[in-house]
Amino acid sequence: MTSMSQKPLAIVILAAGKGTRMKSPQGNSLPKVMHELAGKPMINWLLDTAQSLSPEKIITVIGPDMDDLADAVAPHETVIQETRNGTGGALKCALPALKAFKGDVLVLLGDAPLITKQTLETLITARAGNPASLLGCTLENPTGYGRLVTDSADNLLEIVEEKDANQDQKSITLVNTGAFCLDAQNLENWCTRLTDDNAQKEYYITQIPALVREDGGFTSVAITNDEAEMLGCNTHADLAVLEKHIQHRLRKSHMENGVSMRDPETVYLWHDSKIGAGTTIEPNVVLGPKVSIAENVTIKAFSHIEETSIAAGASIGPFARLRGGNTLAENTKIGNFVELKNAKLAKGTKANHLTYLGDATIGENTNIGAGTITCNYNGFEKNKTIIGDNVFIGSNSALVAPITINNGAMVAAGSTITRDVESDSLAIARADEKSKPGWAAKFRKLKSKK
Repeated sequence: MTSMSQKPLAIVILAAGKGTRMKSPQGNSLPKVMHELAGKPMINWLLDTAQSLSPEKIITVIGPDMDDLADAVAPHETVIQETRNGTGGALKCALPALKAFKGDVLVLLGDAPLITKQTLETLITARAGNPASLLGCTLENPTGYGRLVTDSADNLLEIVEEKDANQDQKSITLVNTGAFCLDAQNLENWCTRLTDDNAQKEYYITQIPALVREDGGFTSVAITNDEAEMLGCNTHADLAVLEKHIQHRLRKSHMENGVSMRDPETVYLWHDSKIGAGTTIEPNVVLGPKVSIAENVTIKAFSHIEETSIAAGASIGPFARLRGGNTLAENTKIGNFVELKNAKLAKGTKANHLTYLGDATIGENTNIGAGTITCNYNGFEKNKTIIGDNVFIGSNSALVAPITINNGAMVAAGSTITRDVESDSLAIARADEKSKPGWAAKFRKLKSKK
């Protein structure tokens, strides 16, 4: 890899934290960085950004018994921090994997997934000519963060923690994010000299700038003004804040590509959502995993869609529930309170309201009346309903699978159909209607007397 500093690049991601404040249930100790944002573990958001820099290697420092985390970052290398003794201790664990490497080493925090490629490139460039660089962020309210004291050339003089800062230092709005770019040739020397002379008795990479100064060098400071890039995660409240920022980025990206959202803050997307230009998404829509929406589709309010492919010109909702395994062709229409599961609808077919279509294949230009149900489950197995082209299914019909309704057929409203229906025929399955003249008037008169 040739970075902006024209040096080889390696990236070390520190991700060994248990995340005890996430309060995972006993026996289900999900590593903190495996909690999901828009359906993807936060570690993979950071890994995607890291990979976009085309480094020679990416090393993730994990804790013992984190096999699921190792799988999530594969095929990249992992090293295990047996003793959780701080960020400096974690970096020491990565040294064997960096043996003989010469160039830039980016050190990133696995629970801070929102950092961007552009910011990391700025951090790499800032190291040019100095042994180290550090990413700072300007905050309106820096309370609680370590302050970065710099000189006029943006070289770091010291990192002052909040509890140690005087009044002048507390007024500094430039704070430490925890991301570093370090010279690989000096890395082992610095890690060896880290001390645990602190209340936590841990080793911290924030000591490295002081070691750089002891050696007569400087640590450059690159600056981001985007607070989201430094946000970490320790609690589910933090996770919700990260989710908010991820959703904002996803919505913004789709809107820049031609998608219209009437009230973007109420639309929730999955990391793999595909949406074509010219599509309109109304308020309070949720797209789950594996949703692909073509151009010029309308998704109306309060619809929930997952594992579904929707072709151009279709209209979905309002209040539609597409549960998964669905394929909708061009100009199909799914209306309010319609639920689909493993359904395939051909071009121009409509199910406008109050319908369940499960395990069904439906041909072109077919109309499914209100209240129609494909009875696909007999208590033991799922069965298939096949409906042909130009079929009309009357309202309040039950189609008991396995069953085939052939091309051009009609099903009378209120029918329960249990046998295949021939092409161009009318199927009626309901009791004969009986009429008793004058009965209603007699009934009303009787009730009035009582």
